[in-house]
Amino acid sequence: MRLANIDGRTALRLADGYLDVEAASDGRFGPDPQGLFADWEAFTHWAGEYLRADPAGRAAPTTPVAGAPFGPPVPRPAQVFAVGLNYRDHVAESGLQIPTEPAVFTKFPSSLTGHEQAVTLPEGLVDWEAELVLVIGRHCHRATRETAWSHVAGVTVGQDLSERRLQLTGPAPQFSLAKSYPGFAPTGPELVTVDELADPDDLELGCMLEDGEVLQKSRTSNMIFDVRELVVRLSAVCPLLPGDLVFTGTPAGVGGARNPQKFLAPGDTLVTWIEGVGTLRNPMLAP
Repeated sequence: MRLANIDGRTALRLADGYLDVEAASDGRFGPDPQGLFADWEAFTHWAGEYLRADPAGRAAPTTPVAGAPFGPPVPRPAQVFAVGLNYRDHVAESGLQIPTEPAVFTKFPSSLTGHEQAVTLPEGLVDWEAELVLVIGRHCHRATRETAWSHVAGVTVGQDLSERRLQLTGPAPQFSLAKSYPGFAPTGPELVTVDELADPDDLELGCMLEDGEVLQKSRTSNMIFDVRELVVRLSAVCPLLPGDLVFTGTPAGVGGARNPQKFLAPGDTLVTWIEGVGTLRNPMLAP
């Protein structure tokens, strides 16, 4: 199942377009994408039955896609977790030691934006970080490795944009603040449920500039702490709530680790992809 936030309304992907969920469910599920997580089990049951139905008995796609803005698939999460230094090649390019515990910080929800949405660059040095983003679907506290994936509603493509000057200001790094300017958490274009993926633990991901320059390319199987381990370790401390997001880390290729360094500039368009999940596109604008 693939879900999008189109013009603030939940849209279910069909083979030939998108369907407005509120209309298709006769109002059983409202238009708000965040509202689905209040009863994710019921929604997935309804959607599964709907998608398995004879196409002749289903409504035609009704959501206008052309020109309609794609918002973040999960627009108002209660908690947004993010993990640093979670790929060995990124640890190496950073000149650090392999961590024995996940390096966890937060991105504030006001930084979320969607597919094809422009990001206004602040003054400073704005870097890219392509990431697999987990969407929590079921309350999770003290999960085990065996149960971890069962708490995940799906995944989406994400960028952990980072302003490096502010990040490194002061006696201690300012991770959360430097990564939470408006638009610094693009996600989308869709939430993709785990059953859509042949191997959710081994997906190619990366990002490039629209002119063709590849910036990052790796596989999620190269994580130090895989999805199961992240869910286990996060939920050992904080209950994970339906609709929460987890940015799972980025591989090598960030601009701040290059020689010479390279950062995003007005006029760039950042294209981020994850195999089987989708492609996220975000133009960069001048301050």
